[in-house]
Amino acid sequence: MVKDQKNRAALQDPPVVAALEGASKKFKSGGGEIVALQPTDLDLRKGELLLIVGPSGSGKTTLLSLLGCVLYPTEGCVCIKGTNTKDLNDRELAGLRRREIGFVFQNFNLIAPLNSEENIMTPLLLNRVPRETLRRKVEEALRLVGLSHRKKSLPKQLSGGEQQRVAIARALVTGPSIILCDEPTAALDAKSITSVLQELRKLADSGKAVAVVTHDPRLESYADRIVYLEDGRVIKQTERESRP
Repeated sequence: MVKDQKNRAALQDPPVVAALEGASKKFKSGGGEIVALQPTDLDLRKGELLLIVGPSGSGKTTLLSLLGCVLYPTEGCVCIKGTNTKDLNDRELAGLRRREIGFVFQNFNLIAPLNSEENIMTPLLLNRVPRETLRRKVEEALRLVGLSHRKKSLPKQLSGGEQQRVAIARALVTGPSIILCDEPTAALDAKSITSVLQELRKLADSGKAVAVVTHDPRLESYADRIVYLEDGRVIKQTERESRP
């Protein structure tokens, strides 16, 4: 009976893959300090698309950077798949980032002299993935974002939406549990925004935990949950009961 209850709870509550537990961030500035994020508790769950919204300076990017383990919390802790990152040294933390976290940025950050295929291959090379599996993984990532036909194209030959989809493919090619996106649609036209949002929604539906920092209200209809920040603190969270 107890086992059945636990199984039902597991089905109802998707596993937490990243969590902030009382995590805050302060930066030194002159003789004082700036509080970028007040102590915050936040879970990121498998299979959800989480939006992080708020005005400029509200702490959105700081929160995302803590989830991505590119900033250390001043207080509290960040846990990734049950591992307290405070217990890791720099090398172990870098390895965790490479394995578990993919990043998508506003300005794509593609390497100009490399074609789509080569850009996507870069994190695999850093992870020393065997040569015999490189092509297969890259081809699968290109297929997932619908750009197999553009694998030999340079970034300058791609539209903004296509460049961002290459960036998404690069983020997911290593098979991370978590995809973190910082204003991924800010530099795109309306048609490209729809295309990129559909890709991010598909990633969440496939089981990835996707968190997106944005100012764009058009993203809300794609989200499962929305976290609102103001003055470095979470002021509200809403969960969508259904999506179109």
